[in-house]
Amino acid sequence: MSEQTAKKKVVLATRNQGKVREFNKLFEVLNLEAVSVSEFPDAPEVEEDGETFEANALKKAKTISEVLGLPAIGDDSGLEVDALHGAPGVYSARFAGEQATDEENYQKLLTKLADVPMKERTARFRCTLAYVEPGQEPVIATGACEGAIAHAPSGSNGFGYDPVFFVPSQLCTMAELSPEQKNTISHRAMAMKDLLEKLKGR
Repeated sequence: MSEQTAKKKVVLATRNQGKVREFNKLFEVLNLEAVSVSEFPDAPEVEEDGETFEANALKKAKTISEVLGLPAIGDDSGLEVDALHGAPGVYSARFAGEQATDEENYQKLLTKLADVPMKERTARFRCTLAYVEPGQEPVIATGACEGAIAHAPSGSNGFGYDPVFFVPSQLCTMAELSPEQKNTISHRAMAMKDLLEKLKGR
């Protein structure tokens, strides 16, 4: 395919540049370009008030697609820690408060798990994607990555809880993986693979 061929824009209903970068790496095999909703001044802020990842992802994608008249992907993802009965879950991004930084969130998590032994620190990242295109039925895709919560942060790649999410198959935290390595095993990569398969079948 010619490099001059215009890529089809898909609006990501997020202002998280880390997510935008990950999506564009995953989109390299397709003639798609992920653009952040922050590039559209008229796009509204969508409140994530759903009780599930799917509800939040679908709400974001529908709202942005309707306002902009473009295909949109809503992404809601988070961390589920078994010792905390699935928390922080849908509250992952604001675990330590509405304006909390990534470090504040994972430090709060480490504090809560301070006395929990490694064998009981099992956790997983979950991701739900909702693809909404004007005039089409929404497509829902999911992915997960199993792991455990480390006792201390390590690594400088990625974002969110990556520095404290230990991946047993890699013997390191998610933040110690290169972007290319992460995109072969991450919850978002698994959800994207699921989404691409479902889109092909439409």
